[in-house]
Formats: sequence, structure tokens, C-alpha cells
Amino acid sequence: MERKSQTSLFGGSQETWAHASKACEAEMRFSVYLPPQARAEGAELSVLYWLSGLTCNEDNFMQKAGAQRVAAELGLILVAPDTSPRIDVAGDSESYDFGKGAGFYVNATQTPWAGHYQMYDYVLNELPAVVEKQFPANSRRSLSGHSMGGHGALVLALRNPGRFQSVSAFAPIVAPSQCPWGEKALTGYLGSDRATWKAYDATELVLSGISKQELFVDQGLDDKFLAAQLKPELLEQACSKMDHPLRLRRHSGYDHSYFFISTFIEDHLRYHAQRLEKAES
Repeated sequence: MERKSQTSLFGGSQETWAHASKACEAEMRFSVYLPPQARAEGAELSVLYWLSGLTCNEDNFMQKAGAQRVAAELGLILVAPDTSPRIDVAGDSESYDFGKGAGFYVNATQTPWAGHYQMYDYVLNELPAVVEKQFPANSRRSLSGHSMGGHGALVLALRNPGRFQSVSAFAPIVAPSQCPWGEKALTGYLGSDRATWKAYDATELVLSGISKQELFVDQGLDDKFLAAQLKPELLEQACSKMDHPLRLRRHSGYDHSYFFISTFIEDHLRYHAQRLEKAES
């Protein structure tokens, strides 16, 4: 573990760390906000993991979402990992929606990606183990994300009932098997057998009945990716069919940007804090 940066913020500490990842066989970075409560002797705080979207890295959420003020009030640790390994793989920089900055939170099975692009295992197992060893964090976890990261958050939570006390998403890719971003990424990382894609498709996972965990989703109606890439109505239809709890809010005038996220991030932090507190009691 190596701390790359540190600054004070709302009485807490905003930091960036790098470590050698066994899952990805590469150096991985993550940002962490430690609220002021983390300084107390014997502190054990809950953690909200944030998964960012295409082209992002570990810094975008921490710099743009404005989440630290509320996290400081709630005593909530925030952790945001990078969106892919940053090791050089042939073809990893040819487009914005595949390769570097676009790991899609899957365990790749196809050459040359399988050697390093194991983001599902990294977020599910390795990163929490690192965080809970290095920082005053307990094992109560929540998960959120944006766009590609919203897809990752929903998939990780649905596939692992009980692992995360709550899950939410902003403008998630809810059905990657049915949109250009997802079809490109899943073909590249998993191959052409569409049956294997279902394990990384939130809509398909809901239809499988694997979990009944409540899903909280915010979607802007002026999002330019809404119709072609995000398709929240598919998740809504699946949840209705399976009687799966879904809180889907649609917001007129809001787009896909961090302006949208920063407007509603406090709602999400308080939502997660309430469920984390219930898990503690």
C-alpha cells in the first residue's frame, strides 16, 4: 500500500492509494474519504463503495460529486476504485468504451483481457479486504455507481445477496445485453456466447429471481444516452414481473453528468446510511 495524496476536507481526510492487486495482476488505485469519526480510537465505520463510469478513474467521483460533506456528517467512509487496470494491453486505448477506463466490472475470460481485467473479483473481494485491513472500516458495506458503474453496482449486489446492505445507481446501464455499449464490452471480455452475458446483466438477474434486494435508481430524462444505452424501462418491467422492489426516480431536465449526480447524491448517502445503521442494530 502506498498513499499517493492526502488533503483535509470537512474535518476528514481525502486520500488516494495504490496497491498491488492479485485479482488484476497490476497496480490498482482507489480514492478514499475518511470522515472525522475515523480518527476516534477504536472506530469501525461502514463503507460506501462507488463505481464510476466509462472514461473515469478513481478521482472523478471524489472531485465532482460533492459527497464528502454529507459523509462527514454521517460518519461514512467513501471508497472509489479505478474503472480498469492501467497496465498496457494490446488494443486497450483504441476506443473510450472498451479497454482502459472501461473494465465494465466483469471477470474477463477472453485473451488478452483475462490476464488483468478481473474487476468483478477485485471490487467484490479484494478491495473490501484491503479497505477493512488498512482503515477503521467494519464489514458493513453499501454500493453505488454511475452509468457503467451503476451497472456494476446492480450486478454485484444482485449476484451476492447479503454482501451489501444496500445498492443504488445513477443512470445505470441496466441491460447491457441489449445496448451497444454492453454488447461491445461483453463480446470483447466474455466472448460471443450471449448466455454467459446474463451473469453481468441486471435485468436478466432480476428475471432469474436470484435476489430480492431493493434497488434505488435515479435517471435524468434529458440524458442523451437514455433511449439507446440505458433503457431503465427494461429493469422496471423485469422488477414488475418478478415483484422485485425497485425505487426508480425520473428527473426532468437532468442529463448524464456529475451535475446530475451532485444534485441527488445526498439522497443516496442518507438512503445507504439508514440501511447500514439497521444492519448494525
